[in-house]
Amino acid sequence: MPLNESDTRSKLIDPALYARGWKEDNIKREETAGAVDMRDGKARRRSHGRMDYTLRVKVTADSQPVAVALIEAKAESLPPDHGLEQAKAYAVSKRVNVPFVISTNGHLFVLYENFTRTTSKPRPLTEFPTPEELRNAYEKGMGFSLESDLAKPLLTRYSGGEATRRYYQDAAIRAVFEKIAKGEKRALLSLATGAGKTFIAVNLLRRIADAGQLKKALFICDRDELRNQGLAAFQNVFGADAADVSGKNPQKNARVLIATYQTLGIESDEADASFLTENYPENYFSHIIIDECHRSAWGKWSLVLKRNPNAVQIGLTATPRKLTGIDWDENPEDEKITADNVHYFGEPVYEYEMSQGMDDGYLAACEVIQRNIFLDRKQEPEEQTGVSQPDLKQKEVTNALTGEQVDYKKLAKRYDAGSFERQLQMPDRVESMCRDLFNLFLRTGGPEQKTIIFCAGDSHADKVAIEMGNLYAGWCNDNEHKALPNYAFKCTSASSGNDQLPDLRASSRSYFIATTVDLLTTGVDVPVVENIVFFKYVRSPIAFYQMVGRGTRLNPPTGKLMFRVYDYTNASRLFGKEFLSRFSETPEPGEVMPKPFTPPIQVEGFDVTITEAGHSIITMVDGKAMPVTVEEYKERLTRSLIEKAPTLDFFRALWIDPEARHELLASLPDGVRSALLVRSLAQMDSYDLYDLLAEMGYGLATRTRLERAAAFTYKHAAWLKDMPVKSAETLRALALQFGRAGTEVLENLHIFETPEVQKAGGLDSLRAMGRPADILRETKVRLFAA
Repeated sequence: MPLNESDTRSKLIDPALYARGWKEDNIKREETAGAVDMRDGKARRRSHGRMDYTLRVKVTADSQPVAVALIEAKAESLPPDHGLEQAKAYAVSKRVNVPFVISTNGHLFVLYENFTRTTSKPRPLTEFPTPEELRNAYEKGMGFSLESDLAKPLLTRYSGGEATRRYYQDAAIRAVFEKIAKGEKRALLSLATGAGKTFIAVNLLRRIADAGQLKKALFICDRDELRNQGLAAFQNVFGADAADVSGKNPQKNARVLIATYQTLGIESDEADASFLTENYPENYFSHIIIDECHRSAWGKWSLVLKRNPNAVQIGLTATPRKLTGIDWDENPEDEKITADNVHYFGEPVYEYEMSQGMDDGYLAACEVIQRNIFLDRKQEPEEQTGVSQPDLKQKEVTNALTGEQVDYKKLAKRYDAGSFERQLQMPDRVESMCRDLFNLFLRTGGPEQKTIIFCAGDSHADKVAIEMGNLYAGWCNDNEHKALPNYAFKCTSASSGNDQLPDLRASSRSYFIATTVDLLTTGVDVPVVENIVFFKYVRSPIAFYQMVGRGTRLNPPTGKLMFRVYDYTNASRLFGKEFLSRFSETPEPGEVMPKPFTPPIQVEGFDVTITEAGHSIITMVDGKAMPVTVEEYKERLTRSLIEKAPTLDFFRALWIDPEARHELLASLPDGVRSALLVRSLAQMDSYDLYDLLAEMGYGLATRTRLERAAAFTYKHAAWLKDMPVKSAETLRALALQFGRAGTEVLENLHIFETPEVQKAGGLDSLRAMGRPADILRETKVRLFAA
């Protein structure tokens, strides 16, 4: 009988690799956290993540091993290049960041080399490349020697060991060091919010320091909150050698300085940069790391880069900005640097997408609930219709600041939806949107959920906070529920909301709803947030991703594994958009520019209707995080299933074999997560995945797990009757366990320790009939028989 994938690795591949010089410290098993799936509207983590095997070379016994290849093991019965394309996607797309991919079935192997984009012919494992051969090929392709001075950081070990770093963080750090080893001084890293960019920054500088190449380093961020977070992380590794710069203390004795743009005097075009120029002469810093370097609002921060041209300069961002519509030869250097990361730093040396983080289980899973808003029962939603002057004829129109009546004929001919709640304020709309959102909260666990609502302006944020607070008070009164204090509050640059951030983050008994405009769009770390709500219209993909990023962090203390986006303004259309900005003086949403004063208009009397516009899942589509409707998602899953298992009998045979089943599920779009999500959204959690997939792919009439367990007993009564009584009782008890927990429980050895199975006769009763494994397999065959 051919060996499965696991046995092929242990019995054929591992011995062959060892014979070719690959010892245990040359092979790294990179296991992800395990993706998050949604069941019954709740998030649960899978017990195991994806396992990748990387081959690493060492220059000396004490040096940090450098990953150079990904090895993909396949079952003995499959051709050696089976799965090569998938492995290439992992490695070459920089997911693992290695230049070589090797696929093998335990007898033959093929090797893909990214430097030349070529794949070898199948060769016997006795010819598998040795560590020295792969090292030589790596150095030749990279264009540097691992023993060169510039490559020293690459060979310097993690000061705290490798236990806490994640595979993509190591891949990102290696990518930067590889670029530096080539003699280049600029590098850009693009990682989703919540992926641990600060961890990467700290370990980049620590390893550079341990390699003896760090003189003075500067870590720049744009807010005090980020500076405090960064300082704690750097001091945890550098101790007193890391210090935060203040207006009174340039901290010249420390090797690593953590500063904000504001402290250095480079926060705007009007700032004089005196603190920077007076305290730090040119080329003072050997290394500079700029956090959130996509932000162009900080007009003079490029001065730091220009004054330190010899420094290694590393940009960190979740949204690399690339400016269009600009002649670089005619624009000043400041705008080249601040507005276009890609132009200045080059293409990102490593990218880690939001959807990849979700699939790996390092970022919270995301569900998108889209809503449509209709004004005065129009056929099209407000986003398309806006409000025209005739729409205001029968309304009560007043100056929002004075309350004076305003003649609607003197107003603009048309107000686009983007001006709603700024120029055109509509209390009926605010009330309806808040009530609809509150009702959605009641369907998903109750009103006391940590939430950020992005509003159109400061006044809008006030009104939303008041309305949400009133709705909560009314709900508490109606349901005899003790109202918790400070339910909803405004958190904008014009308020003292920043003072409540610690409460939003830490308190579980207050400060649930934060209404904001742009204060919470970037950098602020609030892992407890369960909901991101768009009450404002957003044009910029950069701003949008930063807003969504407030929800992506996991929060182990509360068990948060997922978050929801409630989209009232079609903001989710920006998922997957390029981070391109056209050069102009017009600010992005959230950026403030002075304008002539025009009093806002308040209009009362609108009939506001809100309906469901869609229910989506964030998944990977063509390498980008995109919302996919449930129906589209099911179609993609079904097509993939039928490609792998063309008939019901073929599917049934795969399902019964654990190795084949796991491989089948892993091959579906988003892996097993896709089937689990569809089951949850179809409210079929009482059904085994077998029934869900068999219905989708082959039209099988579904049975719940308990119904299938009951059917096993009567459909195979004759078979059970012919065996010893205790054996039959044990198999009925095992079927009942399936009815409770599904297929995989039948493959868990602990099933024989359950009281019902032990009482029926347990493992000993099956041994009386032969090999228990064979009997269990036959039981599964009959359990899923037609």
